[in-house]
Amino acid sequence: MDTYYKPEDLPKFAEIGEEAPELAKKYFEWYEAVFAEGELTEREKALIALAVAHAIQCPYCIDAYTQACLEKGSSVAEMTEAVHVTAAIRGGASLVHGIQMRNVAEKLSM
Repeated sequence: MDTYYKPEDLPKFAEIGEEAPELAKKYFEWYEAVFAEGELTEREKALIALAVAHAIQCPYCIDAYTQACLEKGSSVAEMTEAVHVTAAIRGGASLVHGIQMRNVAEKLSM
């Protein structure tokens, strides 16, 4: 079954720079610096990236950072917990916006 997202497209990511090589070069240099060991380990950064990938619902990122997490020594249990953190934050963000709904409903009901 065809889908919009094709796993075989992920390795082609670098091709995005063919028409704008200088911009792509800057992006990839910055990306590499962001994911380098710093105050956070590469493993911690990969777990954060996996959580963000789920928050933004990017299948390419989910594939890439699942692999990165495994390569950097994360367990499936740790990765699952990171996804649950994402779900809790997204759920809470949706719920807190319910206050907006309540404020509008209260205003309109006056």
